[in-house]
Amino acid sequence: MQLRPDALDGHLAKPLAPLYVITSDEHLLALEAADKIRRAARAQGYSERDVLTVERSFKWGELLAANQALSLFGDKKLIELRIPTGKPGKDGGAALQAYAKDLSPDNLTLITLPKLDWQTAKAAWVTALQQAAVYIEIPNVERAQLPNWISQRLALQNQSADRQSLDFIADRVEGNLLAAHQEIQKLGLLHEPGKLTYEQVHDAVLNVARYDVFKLSEAMLAGDPARLVRMLEGLKGEGEALPLVLWAVSEEIRTLLKLKAGMAQGRPLGALLKEYRIWGPRERMMEPALRRVSLATLEGALREAAQVDKMVKGLRGKTFAGDQWDAMLQLALKVAKA
Repeated sequence: MQLRPDALDGHLAKPLAPLYVITSDEHLLALEAADKIRRAARAQGYSERDVLTVERSFKWGELLAANQALSLFGDKKLIELRIPTGKPGKDGGAALQAYAKDLSPDNLTLITLPKLDWQTAKAAWVTALQQAAVYIEIPNVERAQLPNWISQRLALQNQSADRQSLDFIADRVEGNLLAAHQEIQKLGLLHEPGKLTYEQVHDAVLNVARYDVFKLSEAMLAGDPARLVRMLEGLKGEGEALPLVLWAVSEEIRTLLKLKAGMAQGRPLGALLKEYRIWGPRERMMEPALRRVSLATLEGALREAAQVDKMVKGLRGKTFAGDQWDAMLQLALKVAKA
């Protein structure tokens, strides 16, 4: 059965199920959910614990053996199976299907996975786990949700902050939820319960953001120049490869052009989004972006991307890295500020 992350506490107050699956790319939230299940398991008598990690040399017989092995002291056992890649392979998929059909009443199994891509999510082994397990899919905390998430975490330690302070923290920890958790805990240690001032937050919170090149397009689509500048500066400081950044931005511009051209031919946007496999947060951003950006702007941006590409490849004479990154910034801003 599917279980919402916010319903986990209530569920764990009851007798536990034999199989749990956690899938998420938010390592902090996945770890917290797994810790709750471990604590509940200990409280309900699962005193032994086996931890298996699927690596290149992993033998799937180890999982079946762990499930069948009896405790020397007759204790119930927690079996943890960690699949860091989210891809168990053909043999692993078959083993997981067989495992889900033959769960031991003396064991509790916890399987942790990263967020599964759309193709893997349709695999037979995933369906088997969803049918047999309490299946907990924890979504990413997107940038727009981050201030509220921070506010909720502050409330757990009897603190609060105004919107300016919450946005300041979000800007400094974007893409790094574990760092956000640590900064919030630091505020709890430094200051008494109550409302925090902007100065207190500013002085305590470090800049520990981690920027994902594939999130850059979100700032561009949302028409958020300040975030776009901050992300590009962060990517540059982290030593990200400029050709990869240019490719990500150029691909987004090409996608916008395809959608714009399709709409000009009278095709509905919903059908176009489905055709080009655009979903999730990106899907919700497309319609307002398409209303904001003209066809001429997109065509000009694509031509400009070709010029930046020549700069990066050294085909426009000698240029400095700073010049190339500045050209990259101007290209992205052309779409963001349209």
